[in-house]
Amino acid sequence: MRIGLLGTGPWARKAHAPALAAHTAADFAGVWGRRPEAAAELAGRYGVPVYEDVDALLADVDAVALALPPSAQPGLAVRAAEAGCHLLLDKPLAVDVAEARTVVGAVERAGVASVVFLTTRFQKEPEAWIDEQAAESGWFTARAQWLGAVFTSDSPYAASPWRREKGALWDVGPHALSVLLPVLGDVREVLSAVHGPSDTVHLVLDHATGASSTLTLSLTAPPAAAGADVELRGEAGVSHLPRSSEGAVPALVRAVDALRGAARTGRPHPCDAAFGLRVTEILSAAQARLTAAAS
Repeated sequence: MRIGLLGTGPWARKAHAPALAAHTAADFAGVWGRRPEAAAELAGRYGVPVYEDVDALLADVDAVALALPPSAQPGLAVRAAEAGCHLLLDKPLAVDVAEARTVVGAVERAGVASVVFLTTRFQKEPEAWIDEQAAESGWFTARAQWLGAVFTSDSPYAASPWRREKGALWDVGPHALSVLLPVLGDVREVLSAVHGPSDTVHLVLDHATGASSTLTLSLTAPPAAAGADVELRGEAGVSHLPRSSEGAVPALVRAVDALRGAARTGRPHPCDAAFGLRVTEILSAAQARLTAAAS
């Protein structure tokens, strides 16, 4: 599979480009970016072609990995799907439900495969734990804390305009939902959504299995308090999301494998564009509650 990279920001440099270059069954085929000089620098680092015309890249590859902000991703994802490219998407798929639906519609019409890269779902230990807990029944409640220190440290993502605007709900909210939904089922209702300190939000969700969950999401936690924790309680007892022994690059390599498998078999991956749409719908409902509470 020949894969092109769309995007040149910190996430593209830290995760996508190294993963594509390291993959033994995929060909890192080129880079396009909204900033041509950044695209040329990143492409040169890995000895791959740089493309000034995104359509030229789409014509030369089988798939694209998108490392773009959610305002830019939907339009380019639709364009890539219409060109027949399989899609390795970033989270959130979009911050607007209608835009997310356009991506799903384009994927379905083109018959291409899609995978939304949600890091925890592609890391070995967390992935195995999620599968094990999903096989259990009788979960009563869950508590998820996804606390980042993006804006309280020297994180390279602190300069991200969309994170500044949208905050933790949209940046780390997809990660928390990617763990909870496979285990507790779909969200029937966002029961509560309130603001905490700075960009911190607290959500209470009602799930299809009858379980409830509480989420605390932040990008402004003190660095010493940052981290992700998920606790499940139910008939099987108490279970905690394990720490991963690996970072984003090996997880992205597995996400490429997942995309290749979906493209080969025609079977949708659990983290496909439709799942990304559902996450956007839930977060949009939470955003509406937050907005109403603030007015």
